[in-house]
Amino acid sequence: MKKFLISAGLLSLMAGAASAADDLTLQLKWVTQAQFGGYYVAKDKGFYEEEGLNVTIKPGGPDIAPVQVLAGGGADVTVEWMPAALAAREKGLPIVNIAQPFKKSGMMLTCLKESGVADPKTDFKGKTLGVWFSGNEYPFLSWMNHLGLKTDGSPDGVTVLKQGFNVDPLLQKQAACISTMTYNEYWQVIDAGIKPEELVTFKYDDQGVATLEDGLYVLEEKLNDPAMADKLTRFVRASMKGWKYAEEHPAEAAEIVLENDETGAQTIEHQTRMAGEIAKLTAGSTGTLDESDFKRTVETLLSGGSDPVISKAPEGAWTHAISDKALN
Repeated sequence: MKKFLISAGLLSLMAGAASAADDLTLQLKWVTQAQFGGYYVAKDKGFYEEEGLNVTIKPGGPDIAPVQVLAGGGADVTVEWMPAALAAREKGLPIVNIAQPFKKSGMMLTCLKESGVADPKTDFKGKTLGVWFSGNEYPFLSWMNHLGLKTDGSPDGVTVLKQGFNVDPLLQKQAACISTMTYNEYWQVIDAGIKPEELVTFKYDDQGVATLEDGLYVLEEKLNDPAMADKLTRFVRASMKGWKYAEEHPAEAAEIVLENDETGAQTIEHQTRMAGEIAKLTAGSTGTLDESDFKRTVETLLSGGSDPVISKAPEGAWTHAISDKALN
């Protein structure tokens, strides 16, 4: 009987601890995959639990706009690319960056070598290029403006093919080049049977028009609440711990991601490869937004031609000191 009472007491304490955890919801930019491995690792390894958090991770998809989910109260934090976040802020949504796990851009154009594209400065003219939209087109438009190429399909410019989130336009030769990420679509092309030597790739980072991707964003007003600010501080700390673990153990991170994929669409081979490539993008990040990286992104977007992504640098506090509190 005494043994039962002790067990019951322990269960009561455990239940109380569980109920005391602060709930927080994270909206991902895309579906469950190693691109978001750090968050799944933090949850699996108990890093969030150690910080007194009960984190719900909501996958994204082609019909989900992370910023809209955030604005509508469907999440406390969202993963978004900075160009889309800056554009949303200029349109009136008070969104701010609280952490920047991704240091480098994974975006690039992948071209068939047989299309004759070898140098962006001379060979894009007259070509059809696949471009993602829904906020992902902004770096591309800035790049074309840097090259002096119109995107209206005119003879002296390029024809833009609104690309779905697949690689079909390249496989079916509907476009000379398509948008790919170093960690995802490029490998889908390879897996489809096209050899690396049959391709030419142009990384946005190498072209000087890279913009920051996969940052963590919240509504500015949320930070006026000390309790929420504290909760977000703990969330950033645990998340970055998850990211650093994923960097050092990409194979294990891939397995954790796969365990959380409810669709069954992912494979361990693809996720392991993705985790390794993602580690290259998060390497060197402390989680704090680097001022020079931020300025580079803003300058790239301001040079978007006749229809720039943003018309001016963001006013007011664009970043919050949460990452400094959490990580220093």
